Amino acid sequence: MTTTFARGACPRLAAPMETGDGLLTRIVPSGPMTIDAFAGLCAAAQIHGNGLMEVTARGSVQVRGLSPVSVPLFAASVEGLDIAMCEGVPILVSPLPGDPAALIDARATAAEIRGAVTARNLTLAPKVSVSIDAGGQIPLDAIAADIRLRAVARDSTTKLHVSLGGDAVSAAPIGFVAPQDAAMIVCALLGVIAEQGPETRAAHVLARRGIAPFCATASDLVEQASYDPMPRPAETIGLHRLKDGRCAIGVALPFGQSHALDIVALLRVARANGASWVATAPQRTLLLGPVGEMTAFALGTAADTLGFIVDARDARRRVVACAGAPACTSGLIPARALAAAIAARLPQGGMAVHVSGCAKGCANPGAAPLTIIGTAQGCGLVQDGTARGEPGSYFTEERVVTEAVRLASRESADA
Repeated sequence: MTTTFARGACPRLAAPMETGDGLLTRIVPSGPMTIDAFAGLCAAAQIHGNGLMEVTARGSVQVRGLSPVSVPLFAASVEGLDIAMCEGVPILVSPLPGDPAALIDARATAAEIRGAVTARNLTLAPKVSVSIDAGGQIPLDAIAADIRLRAVARDSTTKLHVSLGGDAVSAAPIGFVAPQDAAMIVCALLGVIAEQGPETRAAHVLARRGIAPFCATASDLVEQASYDPMPRPAETIGLHRLKDGRCAIGVALPFGQSHALDIVALLRVARANGASWVATAPQRTLLLGPVGEMTAFALGTAADTLGFIVDARDARRRVVACAGAPACTSGLIPARALAAAIAARLPQGGMAVHVSGCAKGCANPGAAPLTIIGTAQGCGLVQDGTARGEPGSYFTEERVVTEAVRLASRESADA
């Protein structure tokens, strides 16, 4: 039986969430998919939904426009595809298959952790998550998680640095563990979170009780040592070298959304040029490979023609937007349409802009140089704040585009 998820939780295949354009479901792949499997997913989204697909900032796939009748049909179609999905606690891993710079096999570690957590049968908040950074070409430093594992070379061996409740900069450090102890330490730390109640996150425990409960339960496994987790720049777009000498190419969905037919067209070109797999990645990106270097450039040209983002300097990369109205019932402004209008006029090197349909700030919970918020008074504008901040001024939809571009241009000129 299909149930409908409450807002604030995480929509899943059998528990979609009600939105303004129907029901939305989320799929969390646990690794790369074959080109054919992902094309099958796109076909199912076209047949059973409205054809709009999204890749989130964390690399999950969302399908929009489903109905109570079509949800079970869509789920049956997906279950017949060769797509390994992350069930239970979401575990985000380094996304690039065959990464020569990876220090550990993050997917194998995730599978071991997933099995151990399932065996513990812990009751956790829906959004509790784990990230496993293999230390490769696409770091996960900007992704927040309740429990973070980051592979580092230390004393001629590989260790996992463990931290809690944030991204690489803000998370509270615990120490180092051996890779083979990853499942044990994650289960122990999740147990501390679970003991505090079914709606608790790591950040809540840290705020109420500090890091002591976590250190106490992890003391037998963790090596205490100082470590400065300098954040590493992550760029998912462009060429990424693989172990066998070939490449993967990363292309991003504009504002995280594309039509299934456009994705299928891209997959056909990728398959014709030798690619056999596709992987979702943070920053709303698809990775396609393996291909030769020259083939990758040709594939990038095709992706550009289809409307995907293939250049990290593309202005659309500096504008983040949620679905907004009318696709989201909470949205008070057409966030993606406004984002596209702003990006089209944004000066080179202009500041980042966040367009949020409401004050929840789903597309970017953090602060941005400029945030536009949908309110009952119109488009609220917040500088150097979040979507939950108090707007300093309000504009119509037509005026807010001009004002955002004006502020971005002034910032660019001052720089």
